[in-house]
Amino acid sequence: MSDTTPTLYKGLVGVYADVSAVSKVMPETNSLTYRGYAVQDLCEETDFEQVAYLLWHGELPSAAQLAAFQAEERANRALSPALLRVLRDFPKDAHPMDAIRTAISFMGMEDPEAGDVSDAAQRRKAMRLLAKAPTAVAAAHRLAKGLEPIAPDPALPWCENFFHLVFGKVPQPEVIKSFDVSMILYAEHTFNASTFTARTVTSTGADIHGAITAGIAALKGPLHGGANEAVMHMLKEVGSPEAAEDWLEGKFDHRALVMGFGHRVYKSGDSRVPTMTKYAEKMAEVVGDRRWMETSRVLAAKMLRVKNIHPNLDFPAGPAYYLMGFDIPLFTPIFVCSRITGWAAHVFEQAADNRLIRPLSHYTGPEQRPVPPIAARG
Repeated sequence: MSDTTPTLYKGLVGVYADVSAVSKVMPETNSLTYRGYAVQDLCEETDFEQVAYLLWHGELPSAAQLAAFQAEERANRALSPALLRVLRDFPKDAHPMDAIRTAISFMGMEDPEAGDVSDAAQRRKAMRLLAKAPTAVAAAHRLAKGLEPIAPDPALPWCENFFHLVFGKVPQPEVIKSFDVSMILYAEHTFNASTFTARTVTSTGADIHGAITAGIAALKGPLHGGANEAVMHMLKEVGSPEAAEDWLEGKFDHRALVMGFGHRVYKSGDSRVPTMTKYAEKMAEVVGDRRWMETSRVLAAKMLRVKNIHPNLDFPAGPAYYLMGFDIPLFTPIFVCSRITGWAAHVFEQAADNRLIRPLSHYTGPEQRPVPPIAARG
């Protein structure tokens, strides 16, 4: 074996694997941009449906384009009777991320264009995924709680329909706006772990359902999408603002990971955090419960003061979803429903100029050797 060790980039840190026109963190402004637009501006000036169109088509829609996009999405929300039967048979204690991963895979089997990986077909399938994923997430959630699924309402916009599917009612506009903002902020984030997974699957020539299923599997991990759930569990463990500093000192003493802090890309703070925090604070005002946001404020201040580590998007998103009334295991499936837009945009981009993603590994095992006879192994 050669003594020459190649330069290794564990975790692919600092490696440029491809080009992309979907999103970028602009170093000059520390802003995440979608197709050139800063996400904080998109949150204030547009809504999630317009951002989904932007990610897939490169430009914000005209009124007519948006109307056609909305009409196609609303026409595709219903689940098949076969999928609903499968959802009923899921284990009641299954994690909702496992449920939506399996549901998306099932949708791939029954999709009328399952074997067609042309750009036009992939885009139609992406629309069906955007429309059906919330229905599947909500149905699996309700069935696990012993409740009947609620049929989607084609008269409602995407965000309002999600609340209808989960709770059977649409909350006040302030709640919808906060949820819509979270959907925009979670929609896309360059070559993150789940997006790179989806692109890798796409590079093999696989269909979009396979790529999205793989992306969901990657997103479940607590070092990626599952962090928003972990943040809320952490806040509940802390219990109150008064207990936050002592709790955090205990983590420092044991060098334990504190969820919702740090980011591979942002070193001076996640550009999405101020916007999400603003709307999480609005949720605290609407609900009349400031405990979680005050606890978060104390934790964030001490982490910055002692460790010089900033919070990431999951830190304010966790309490925001909790204040909206969502059960904690639903937080990451909500992320899925948003990120389908970014994953799909990358699937389209990868397929348009494809090359199989196949990195090398540096072997450190034994040199080639003979297989010993059975007696010698004894």
